[in-house]
Amino acid sequence: MNERILVVDDEPEIVRVLQGYLEQSGYAVITAYGGQEALRRARQEAPDLVLLDVMLPGMDGIAVCRKLRESSSVPIIMVTARVEETDRVLGLELGADDYVTKPFSPREVVARVRAVLRRTRGEYPAGAEILVSGDLQLDEGRHAVTRGGIAIELTPSEFEILKALMSAPGRVFSRLQLLEAAQGEAYEGYERTVDTHIKNLRRKIEPDPPQPSYILTVHRVGYKLREE
Repeated sequence: MNERILVVDDEPEIVRVLQGYLEQSGYAVITAYGGQEALRRARQEAPDLVLLDVMLPGMDGIAVCRKLRESSSVPIIMVTARVEETDRVLGLELGADDYVTKPFSPREVVARVRAVLRRTRGEYPAGAEILVSGDLQLDEGRHAVTRGGIAIELTPSEFEILKALMSAPGRVFSRLQLLEAAQGEAYEGYERTVDTHIKNLRRKIEPDPPQPSYILTVHRVGYKLREE
């Protein structure tokens, strides 16, 4: 079955263009024109990715992203205007996996969708690793994380950050390095969004998130995974 993309924008022409390009690339497209409608369609249709405009009537895209993240790890790509830098930062902090700025090339949007879905599907070369730390296990090939045999659902960005940390226990990663691991490129000025991703990761994988035993903070530098 074709992967399904929920396109959310209050401008019908933008929705029409994106729908055409995505369908030509083999995706099935679900549409919504407002925040409440987007949440309803997301619950009903369970899309594989949400392409979410920030500026929506009623409930804006930031609020939609926040609400989705309360119960879902569906990949989210935010669509913002160039002047809305604070919205881009906030979207990433809330758990969005990427962003696209207006005006955009529809081909660029399709490329971003493909890249995020590739990370979600876990399309890695032969010989993909299984990384282990204590009772925490990350299966790169299956794009799966478990702790004590219990599955943990992570967003694509959270998965990539954890994979980077688990690939080199004890190594200290800067925020910029972790952001590059999560997004595929370093978004200058957005390093602090990593703090929110780390907070969310700790909430999911740590037995006691306020007293983390897996992901440790190295003050004024970044983060590292504990050494056995």
